Amino acid sequence: MSLMEKANDCCFSSVLSIATLSSAAFVVTLILVRVLYVIYCSSRPLSKRASKPVSTLIILGSGGHTAEMLNLLAVLQKDRFKPRFYIAAATDNMSLQKALLLENNLASESGTDVAVTAQFMKIYRSREVGQSYITSVWTTLIATVHALWLMIKIRPEVVLGIRWSSIFYVESIARVRRLSLSGLLLYKLWMADQIFVQWPQLQQQYPRATYVGRLM
Repeated sequence: MSLMEKANDCCFSSVLSIATLSSAAFVVTLILVRVLYVIYCSSRPLSKRASKPVSTLIILGSGGHTAEMLNLLAVLQKDRFKPRFYIAAATDNMSLQKALLLENNLASESGTDVAVTAQFMKIYRSREVGQSYITSVWTTLIATVHALWLMIKIRPEVVLGIRWSSIFYVESIARVRRLSLSGLLLYKLWMADQIFVQWPQLQQQYPRATYVGRLM
């Protein structure tokens, strides 16, 4: 390998390292801003919002997680939380279909158009099942940028799973004694306004969470 090729390789590696560090610093800064905002708002009394509808972002997992979310939506005040934006992973072929079926049923009952009350989107998955942690660093950065773009595009007022959104996280019923990784990150970093759990012993383990009983 010539001296010129070695120099080009070193230059490329340096640029890649700088880009990676810059992306990581950007994500950490956003997380820190969000944490400070939630802590600030938590110290103030909740203001009474007008009764106008609020745009709602609904994040669907796969399998049982989607079933739990749809059960939650069944008791949601549909006129209060609209339009509804459903997001699922790009490799999830079932969740959005189930959400569309739900919205079609609601539209038939109310005589409205689904296009007015709901939209359906896909997002890159940060890590596939079985994917190595090394390669997942890059895919996570891509997914984060995509998620930020969607947040800016949608600008939701409520998030279920920037005037800043209110984030309500509902932990899976399968988590009895310990939070999932997503729930643990939201809890430890103070990123969610409220975290709801479905088992009393889980609430005892994480006192800032709210026990709401079993949804299924």
